Amino acid sequence: MYIMDDGIKLNAKLDMPGGHSEKCPLVIVIHGFTGHMEERHITAVSGTLNEIGFATLRVDMYGHGNSGGEFQNHTLFKWLTNALTVIDYARNLDFVTDLYLCGHSQGGMTVMLAGAMKQDVIKGLIPLSPAWMIPEAARNGSLLGEVFDPDHVPDVLAAWDGRTLNGNYVRVAQTIRVEEAIDRYAGPVLIVHGDQDEAVPVEYAVKAAERYKDCKLVLIPGDTHCYDHHLDQVLDAVRQWMQELT
Repeated sequence: MYIMDDGIKLNAKLDMPGGHSEKCPLVIVIHGFTGHMEERHITAVSGTLNEIGFATLRVDMYGHGNSGGEFQNHTLFKWLTNALTVIDYARNLDFVTDLYLCGHSQGGMTVMLAGAMKQDVIKGLIPLSPAWMIPEAARNGSLLGEVFDPDHVPDVLAAWDGRTLNGNYVRVAQTIRVEEAIDRYAGPVLIVHGDQDEAVPVEYAVKAAERYKDCKLVLIPGDTHCYDHHLDQVLDAVRQWMQELT
């Protein structure tokens, strides 16, 4: 199905828990930079949540997967607007009791920002390998493997998969202060991060966990950004935390 966000079609998939009752909680699940909602770690987390009684709403964000918009033109502002639109859509589903946000990498940072903006309606956050260092890297002039003058951002940057990215991505990122979002959100948070993450230094997960008011940090020994080696441990962490929370 599609959720419309100001003329842009966001490809989405709603999965219900097996044997669900008339009403149940729902978790919005967001992929990362260059990703999509059918990635192995995204579908695995969604399926685990379904198994323990949660509906899930997976979404391809602007310029990714089968959603509208061009990859090269996506920015964190556009992703954040997407997330707010999807939250409003989910709130109007008549079977939903409580709402949670889960996101991987750039999607993890997105749920950290959106959760703060919607802190009155979001019951909990699950940032997975959250790439909340992106704004800091943009301000320092080192992002996507490129070094540049942060006061004179190039018009085009190259993503690691060969696609190009408009310099406005960097300009937008430079304005975002994730620390303020962390400070604003008082609900429970679970952060899961591989301690051998090649894309996002694990130190950022530690710093975020220390800064949140109510956060559990689970480090996966020897694992990567997308949990190539121990995805089962990620699923166990999500399952246990959600069951304890509810």
